[in-house]
Amino acid sequence: MVGGQEFVTLQTALCQYIQATKLRDGATRMSESEHKGENFEQSPLRRTFKSKVLAHYPDNVEWSPFDQDAVGMLCMPKGLSFRTQADLRDPQFHSFIITREDGSRTYGFALTFYEEVTSRQICSAMQTLYHMHNAEQYDILHTPSAGPATGLQRFNSYDITRDTLYVSKCICLMVPLAFQQACRKVLEQLHQAVTSSQPPPLPLESYIFNVLYEVPLPPAGRSLKFSGVYGPVVCQRPSTCELPLFDFPLGDMFQLLGVENVLQLFTCALLEFQILLYSQHYQRLMTVAESITTLMFPFQWQHVYVPILPASLQHFLDAPVPYLMGLHSNGQDDRSKLELPQEANLCFVDIDNHFIELPEDLPQFPNKLEFVQEISEALLAFGLPPEGSSCCGEDVSKLRGFRTCDVASDRRNGNLASSPLNSYRLKDNETIARLQALVKRTGISLEKLDRMDNPATNRDQKVQCEEDELQTHLLNVRLREIFANRFTQMFADYEAFVIQSSQDKDSWFSNRDQMQNFDKASFLSDQPEPYLPFLSRFLETQTFASFIDSKILCHDDEDKEHALRVFDARVDKIRMLNVRTPTLRTSIYQKCTNISESEKAIEMRVSKIDHTALHPHLLDMKIGQGRYELGFFPRLQSDVLSTGPTGNKWAKRSTAAQWRRRDKQRQHVEHLYLDNDQKHIQEARNLGTSIRQPNLSNLSPSVIAQTNWKFVEGLLKECRNKTKRMLVEKMGREAVELGHGEGSITGVEENTLIASLCDLLERIWSHGLQVKQGKSALWSHLLHYQESKEKKDTPAGLSPPGLIHDSERRKSDAGLVLPPLKVSLIEDMRHIQNIGEIKTDVGKARAWVRLSMEKKLLSRHLKQLLSDEELTKKLYKRYAFLRCDDEKEQFLYHLLSFNAVDYFCFTSVFTTVLIPYHVVVIPSKKLGGSMFTANPWICISGELSETGVLQVPKNSLEITFECQNLGKLTTVQMGHDNSGLYAKWLVECVMVRNEVTGHTYKFPCGRWLGKGVDDGSLERILVGELVTPSSDNEERLCRTPPMQQSPSMIRRLVTISPSSKPKLNTGQIQEAVGEAINGIVKHFHKPEKERSSLSLLLCGEYGLVWALEQVFLHGFRTPRLFKNIFIWDFLERAQVHFESPEQRELEQDENWHTRAHDFCRFMRAVNSTPRNIGKDGKFQMLVCLGARDHLLHHWIALLSDCPILAQMYEDVAMIKDRMLVNSLIRVLQTLQDFNITLEASLTKGIGI
Repeated sequence: MVGGQEFVTLQTALCQYIQATKLRDGATRMSESEHKGENFEQSPLRRTFKSKVLAHYPDNVEWSPFDQDAVGMLCMPKGLSFRTQADLRDPQFHSFIITREDGSRTYGFALTFYEEVTSRQICSAMQTLYHMHNAEQYDILHTPSAGPATGLQRFNSYDITRDTLYVSKCICLMVPLAFQQACRKVLEQLHQAVTSSQPPPLPLESYIFNVLYEVPLPPAGRSLKFSGVYGPVVCQRPSTCELPLFDFPLGDMFQLLGVENVLQLFTCALLEFQILLYSQHYQRLMTVAESITTLMFPFQWQHVYVPILPASLQHFLDAPVPYLMGLHSNGQDDRSKLELPQEANLCFVDIDNHFIELPEDLPQFPNKLEFVQEISEALLAFGLPPEGSSCCGEDVSKLRGFRTCDVASDRRNGNLASSPLNSYRLKDNETIARLQALVKRTGISLEKLDRMDNPATNRDQKVQCEEDELQTHLLNVRLREIFANRFTQMFADYEAFVIQSSQDKDSWFSNRDQMQNFDKASFLSDQPEPYLPFLSRFLETQTFASFIDSKILCHDDEDKEHALRVFDARVDKIRMLNVRTPTLRTSIYQKCTNISESEKAIEMRVSKIDHTALHPHLLDMKIGQGRYELGFFPRLQSDVLSTGPTGNKWAKRSTAAQWRRRDKQRQHVEHLYLDNDQKHIQEARNLGTSIRQPNLSNLSPSVIAQTNWKFVEGLLKECRNKTKRMLVEKMGREAVELGHGEGSITGVEENTLIASLCDLLERIWSHGLQVKQGKSALWSHLLHYQESKEKKDTPAGLSPPGLIHDSERRKSDAGLVLPPLKVSLIEDMRHIQNIGEIKTDVGKARAWVRLSMEKKLLSRHLKQLLSDEELTKKLYKRYAFLRCDDEKEQFLYHLLSFNAVDYFCFTSVFTTVLIPYHVVVIPSKKLGGSMFTANPWICISGELSETGVLQVPKNSLEITFECQNLGKLTTVQMGHDNSGLYAKWLVECVMVRNEVTGHTYKFPCGRWLGKGVDDGSLERILVGELVTPSSDNEERLCRTPPMQQSPSMIRRLVTISPSSKPKLNTGQIQEAVGEAINGIVKHFHKPEKERSSLSLLLCGEYGLVWALEQVFLHGFRTPRLFKNIFIWDFLERAQVHFESPEQRELEQDENWHTRAHDFCRFMRAVNSTPRNIGKDGKFQMLVCLGARDHLLHHWIALLSDCPILAQMYEDVAMIKDRMLVNSLIRVLQTLQDFNITLEASLTKGIGI
């Protein structure tokens, strides 16, 4: 028994027709399906067999070649099946799609039903299969390990003497546009014609000929009526200014999944995750896939798209690219039994069970709560519960017949008029509960839903199509308009950020991968903060890139494809409205306002039919042809169906006119590109365009190998583009100067790029897996590697790597620098395994990647991981990316380029984890004070938190401690308790190392701590710099500039031996002040998440404190021998002068008194601090407080007029030069524009 199908088409026809049927004569044997995963332990009636196209009409169409294998697979994805009279044999309708390499699509609509098997030979073959099956089961039951025998009756479900055998047959229409409702009616009426007790009025060939050759496509914006076997069929097509044609019932998807799940699935599709739909109903797979992609308007899914994946192609789930596929379920296996090659980036949708499994770190769609509310209102208006329903299809169509107002007013059923959100079992729904709370807060009344126009009752004109068909159209357009409005609002000003190319098209194509087409950083900087997590990721997708590419290539409306033209028209309308009521760039939710206009357009088309096609008529057939046989779909007469008519008005068109018409038609179909430039773009785009759908025609090993090779090449190309993009963004201005495009990168965007790199690594590690273990293929490989290495290595008795023993160094060794941590892949894995907050394998893999990137070891670690070839061969098939040596080497080389920049992607993300830190205090080599008797302490501050006071053992001056992640380290406060006989301590520097990331910070000091020495300070605040590690042979040095450091010993020599101080002239001092202020101004002009520590700019080397110190040191009188004079001494004498009774009695203006009062108040506060910070420390604190409160320029003006200057400064001093002082005041005034927040370590102990 061999199944078959038939097919018909013509260039100008509405449809292509296929009949899938069984051959009732000439069949000699059954061919059991070779579909992957078939279970031959099942009874023969539960098995599937190989189907085959029997016939198709016409034989060939030049512009749409017939793919027999693809059509055969998709009409019967599971193959041919048999049933008996005891089984359900209801006809099943489903649709499918064939995507060509250029992205164009052909839709198929199939109706599968069962016919009685009349061949005695086939019935005998089935009986024989059952005898064999029962014998096998008997052997299994009677083995010793089996349970008690239950008899053979349960297996013997076919008896040739008493059972009737039925076999599946399929008839199918192939169409260029997806008129789903019309095609379904045509097929159902054809099937009804052969199952009805009365023969149809005309032979079936007449109706099929009519559909093929005499029913034209309705023009854009028009409706068409034609005749089926038993009734009229209406199809209508949107105009060029409406949303593109979509004829699948959107309401079905919302009922199957619920609004919340649909929105999550929608987000996954926009962000190009792998999406796997799972259902035992083929039509549900197709409906959900088509619905979710049409809601993406104006964007288009750019990757593998197979809504129905035939059983023989399940190996295609191994594809390491974004995909949207539908997998058929047998209705028996649950999710846990489904073995999928990769799940790290997978969105799994179990349609039948109302369940969705999301990838980790999925950002929330902007304005999600208000968006859910608006969608829910639309569904409720059509009588559909927003949380979904287990019923779908026919049951849902019954619900659509009435509106919310009907339910509320139907008091006979106990329904009371109330808010629509209280009906349909919504009370227990979490999302709806939040919606109700939002409604109450905003004061919006949902009662208006009850007053919404009901087209069923308010329609003046008679509708030409069925009511439920119209309701489907109206609900579709309402939901689509709501979704389209979201993108219109979010991207209303997108055109301003499109980077138009100055090159010609050929140059643009050849350099496309190296060019930026959209100013992402500027666009994101204009967006509301809540939008950023989603938008920053969406702008990186191929979906968005393709949309912008088409915008760049289309210079006028005529060039634009339909979706872009409609979207731009809506954006222009929003911008015009925005002139009057500015709402752009705010997170205020704007509801859709053009629904009624779209609904009226549909109602007009179905109320007044624009075109009526010719009626079916008798054909010129031979006597005896077209015979009616009850219950059997006949073999059609190929001679009358192979060519079209020559005399009707549609056939009179010239060939050129036919081609023009077809081209015009295709321009209005979503997902199709006619322009060669558009095709060129699609081919030049990243991976995903080269393979839109697996090759269904040829499944030979060579074709499968070629497909996998395309995947390998695509992964390598994606890796190259991604690493280049990340480097260009990270290197910022340096990259811009070199001509690489955008210059800045936000913290959100950097996080997005790294997350997308993690996704790419997961896809690479999932490609060609032998056996999947866990959701993360990368982490699974790492665990295998760890296990194999720990078996070989037994590091008993070894100390933790990278730690320094006391015996290995002398306490007085001032030249000591902490050596970098030992490079260990296993050790980095253990760090991740010790983080309790990370629960999943996917999370651990991502954390490990981030840590490796921060340590500049990603390429090295992965090279080490893949060096175990024996393990790689064990885990991966031969065609896997990781076993392609040349591509693997290039991939590792691309990752090596990340070592050129500094990433803090682990430190900045895992902010709450416990991190071990190692601290070494290095005293001066000559005057380190081996006699030092006091007890030292230290307090370390970072961008995230600080440690508090930690006691340092004075015999080792070294500690290791664990605390919550401090972030990037900024300052160290250190001091001692001044105890013992010799409490004087000259410290060279403090070294602090993060034991997880390996980052080592150096905090230079070069000052004494002790009473009676230096400035008498017992504690100091040090500002640190990140130590750049020495490069390994195979790794490049970090080329980013080091962070600011705290004042070095050279800077402070002025207070220790004034005679040796470096001489700076007034011009150099002015330049130093300008540079310090300029650094602070630049700091505040960066996005908030990109800013480094302000303490470095204030207190670091060449910071503001140092610059102002040079101002006050210029012209300072030389003190007497052995007597140190500090700037603080001058400030204290000035304070005494301003507080003297004589000054208070002088008649000065009010401003002078205010400034003097503020200066003295701050001086008293700093002097009264309980901290022993010394005179230079107090000056630093005063400058920081003055900068914070915008008082520095007032104090400079005040001090420049102070009489104390004459006693302590020479005449050439800068502070005495009126012109230079006025210039300094103007520079300092620029700080007034910024809100300066000081680190707690700088102002500790100050109450102001």
